Amino acid sequence: MFLNVRDMELRPLRISLELPVDAIDFLDPKLKQASPLKVEGQAELRQVLDEIRVKGHLKLDFDIECDRCLESYRFPVDTDFDLVYLPESPDMKPEEGLGDEDVEIGFYAGEGLELNDLLREQVVLALPMQRTCREDCQGLCPSCGENWNLRDCTCEPVEAKDHWEALRGLKLKS
Repeated sequence: MFLNVRDMELRPLRISLELPVDAIDFLDPKLKQASPLKVEGQAELRQVLDEIRVKGHLKLDFDIECDRCLESYRFPVDTDFDLVYLPESPDMKPEEGLGDEDVEIGFYAGEGLELNDLLREQVVLALPMQRTCREDCQGLCPSCGENWNLRDCTCEPVEAKDHWEALRGLKLKS
């Protein structure tokens, strides 16, 4: 769905969508969308600066692979968003830095912005960096690959190698 500035000139746009699984590519093959993406919100134009404000709520579920044990688990995303977009100016340079107050501001080019891009960004930001099936996930045995959440293995504990050991014997010449 395209949020067109001209459509918002008269009145705010009401957003009420249910996007089917795989309607948005989340650019991560490990993310398997398990439910439709439901979005409720509103997009409005503040005409003084041609500023677009998009405010709403989204909800969906993913089947995600745990980073520790590699088992799949269900992860719900249920989050609000409140975003502000300003039009790109022709003299704006990409290398110009933004101040702290500008961090929450995005930019759009042309006649508006694509809602799917906005939703992809918000969903990805809502996902955890470390994806674990549970807080106390034990992970896999580094020797045999057994999932320690399901059963223990009989492997001897592997001692961590000191990767700096070879450098300790070197002396600096001055």
